[in-house]
Amino acid sequence: MELGVTTFAEVDTDGGVSPRERLRNLLEEVELAEQVGLDVYGVGEHHRADFVASAPAVVLAAAAARTSDIRLTSAVTVLSSDDPVRVFEEFATLDLISGGRAEVMAGRGSFTESFPLFGYDLADYDELFVEKLGLLLAIRDSETVTWSGNHRAPLDRQSVYPRPERPLPIWVGVGGNPESVARAGLLGLPMALAIIGGGPARFAPLADLHRRAVAEGGHDPQPIAVHAHGYIADSEEQAAAEFYPSYAAAMTALGRERGWAPMNPQSFDGLRGPGGSLVLGNPEQVAEKILDMRDTLGIERFMLHPSVGPLPHDKVMRTIELLGTKVAPLVRQ
Repeated sequence: MELGVTTFAEVDTDGGVSPRERLRNLLEEVELAEQVGLDVYGVGEHHRADFVASAPAVVLAAAAARTSDIRLTSAVTVLSSDDPVRVFEEFATLDLISGGRAEVMAGRGSFTESFPLFGYDLADYDELFVEKLGLLLAIRDSETVTWSGNHRAPLDRQSVYPRPERPLPIWVGVGGNPESVARAGLLGLPMALAIIGGGPARFAPLADLHRRAVAEGGHDPQPIAVHAHGYIADSEEQAAAEFYPSYAAAMTALGRERGWAPMNPQSFDGLRGPGGSLVLGNPEQVAEKILDMRDTLGIERFMLHPSVGPLPHDKVMRTIELLGTKVAPLVRQ
């Protein structure tokens, strides 16, 4: 059972921590995650004022220079609005710098700001991802590629460099779309489920669908991961009190964009309950919830996302410390 941490490098657009300081804090978080024995650290791509990680490969390369063992992944790379050739080049370079620790987690993107930014039509949302994922896999599997599609110039016996010293791991990040789950399985790719609302048990059919699709595609079993919001403190009451302000502010702001109701204490209490999506509480409670996800979904990796909104750096660091020193031993036992 692998454990890790993810971030979108959130910042407070009203002031406070500057983008420069936030990225410095992020690198300290990666260092601590490795020191306490966590397995993976992920950085998600966004192109908004409230996030500063629009270039995850650059951030992860800086983290690679300050670590030696922890795996480094995007979470996610918005492949639909990116160039698969460039994505491969960047993460192959990261893999060489880090000594074989890079991973790509490719996704369609839950935010859409990158599409107009890079000149893509949202009407092509699904087709873009399918086409670009196919090209990325072709580049991974062969140094020289001949390829054509509808949304990029064709490649005619073109070679892509540098090459990593091992096949570059490529995951697919999904929300709740069964077609995306089945596609990942049929391609023989590991899958990361983003559970940010609703009970984890609701995702069990998707985990089963992925395993069936992997088998149908004739592939060896592939791991499944979960990415979930959460927070750890010495007590459940402390965890709820410290996490709620930034989480509620972030989810309420997002709700204004997407038509959700504002976050309130009653909804928050439901999400952090035994069947809810938040992985929050003291170390024993968090370990129990992770183990429940393992038993319900059959996951091999869990990634905690504590900085939902601009959570103070010292609190993120404390959560990472507890995840590695208190939760991980309970889970691994």
